[in-house]
Amino acid sequence: MMIVRTPNELRAACNDARKAGKRVGFVPTMGALHEGHLALVRSARERADFVVVSIFVNPTQFGPNEDFSRYPRDLEGDSAKLAPLGVAAIFAPEPAAMYVPNEETRVRVGALAETLCGPLRPGHFEGVATVVAKLFALVGSSVAVFGRKDYQQLAIIKRMVADLFMPIDVVAHPIVREPDGLAMSSRNAYLSVEDRARALCLSRALTEATAAYRAGERDAKKLEATARAEVARGADSIDYVSVVHPDTLAAFSASIDAGALVAIACRVGKTRLIDNTVLGSEAVPRSLS
Repeated sequence: MMIVRTPNELRAACNDARKAGKRVGFVPTMGALHEGHLALVRSARERADFVVVSIFVNPTQFGPNEDFSRYPRDLEGDSAKLAPLGVAAIFAPEPAAMYVPNEETRVRVGALAETLCGPLRPGHFEGVATVVAKLFALVGSSVAVFGRKDYQQLAIIKRMVADLFMPIDVVAHPIVREPDGLAMSSRNAYLSVEDRARALCLSRALTEATAAYRAGERDAKKLEATARAEVARGADSIDYVSVVHPDTLAAFSASIDAGALVAIACRVGKTRLIDNTVLGSEAVPRSLS
């Protein structure tokens, strides 16, 4: 397993793999790997012969009051977790390698970033789209696996790939959960024992919304209220509990006529957590069934 530090090394390694007849798989991460990340890697390994995992805490997607400086970093530990999975290369650049002196280009994101987390995290999705575009440019033609927990991010990346004709096959992997239902996240490490227990309000809220939908409820506002009531039992503050169209992320003007995304963002203690499920068009995660 190679540890690649520079963009040119990454591009050369992926080009060499393709020349050898291998399909390249790619899993972009910010490190602090957990079982959710490893599930993405296994999915990529099933689809590709040469799998690259990037580990890069991207500074442009963090706001001035967010947790960039304290975001967990453990390259040695992450490498040990990836080694048994057949990963060919880890790309672990320094920020100066990804953002060269005098650089000024950014990827502008449209309406998909104007809802849910977008208004609450100005510039976040521009930073995400920009770094992912850079990574895709280096990796080249490949299959890239992303988790559905960051649903809005996934939607934006899919749109970017389609709009910019990128040679990337984007695969969405189901949310990986702890046995009690909590969606796996690197930020779960911030939670105290008490906060960890209260954080189950997110998955319970999705359970309640799913049950109401299965019982025939199609009013988006009522489904939101059902989920919000459960989130409020455990969260210290709520950024949003929204029921929106799963493709456009736009609010419903009338009753839900097909599937719907239930998306939650809240704070438990000082930790911001997100979670979601799609009603009517995906299997409910086992922990929510």
